[in-house]
Amino acid sequence: MDRPNLPLNALRAFEVAARQGSFTRAAIELRVSQAAVSHQIKGLEDLLGVALFTRTTKGLLLTDEAMALFPVISDSLDRVARVLDGFQDAHYRETLHVGVVTTFAVGWLMPRLREFRSAYPSVDLRLWTNNNRVDITKEGLNMAIRFGAGRWSGCEAVALMETPLTALCAPELAARLRTPGDLQGQVLLRSYRADEWPSWFEAAGEACPNLCGPVFDSSIAMADLAESGDGVALLPAAMFAARLDRGTLIAPFETEVTNGRYWLTRPAHKPATPAMRCFQEWLLQQMGDAAATAPQGQLCPQPAKDGK
Repeated sequence: MDRPNLPLNALRAFEVAARQGSFTRAAIELRVSQAAVSHQIKGLEDLLGVALFTRTTKGLLLTDEAMALFPVISDSLDRVARVLDGFQDAHYRETLHVGVVTTFAVGWLMPRLREFRSAYPSVDLRLWTNNNRVDITKEGLNMAIRFGAGRWSGCEAVALMETPLTALCAPELAARLRTPGDLQGQVLLRSYRADEWPSWFEAAGEACPNLCGPVFDSSIAMADLAESGDGVALLPAAMFAARLDRGTLIAPFETEVTNGRYWLTRPAHKPATPAMRCFQEWLLQQMGDAAATAPQGQLCPQPAKDGK
């Protein structure tokens, strides 16, 4: 098809509908009516002579023809958007959207952002925090840092760091705890990962008490409660080093348990941009992984000298 005849509006509507899995959500993103989206899709289907979607009770399913078309259109639009985003203040900057689980963002990444900005001023890093539930494609992200075992469908994952879990609590409560068995009868703050406390007590050589009470999807919320003396939280101590240094949180026991690690993930079907490679290299260098350092100029632009 000749370029002048490319149905750009219809292709954009198709990409959003395919990514969102819904004409309604596509209409919201595009700021048009659902009828307008349906009209664009119908016109594209008539032009191509094929059906692109199958409607089900769970949403839209892509046909084989749509599966062939979607990655090409999605990648092309992403590339155009990245270039357009880069023109700011008469200078080109590549924008990098990264989703980050909040615990890692607050406990490790944010204190180091100034160093990254100084080293790579041509990268406009934008962070979007979450509770470890993230869909890179639907949320318009380039990459995501999350916690787990390193297996996410359709994603490539690069291991970052292990952060063993240990019991943390307020100093007043810690003073009353001599052995892990003393946690019997205490309020044990829990995350949605049900195996954490049982694994910790097994490592400590103690029977896990009956766990009850509220369940949290935020380690920071649990740390706040533990700091106020409202219970004992099982947390990654490395992410709360500042509170431990201040003495507002105490680790009364040496027992630790590891049930995952942090990973840098990105869609497997999309090539990494220079900014993505820059960010990955910088993360691994920060964590002391010298083997991950790539030749300068091949993966990303040279970092600025002396922070300039």
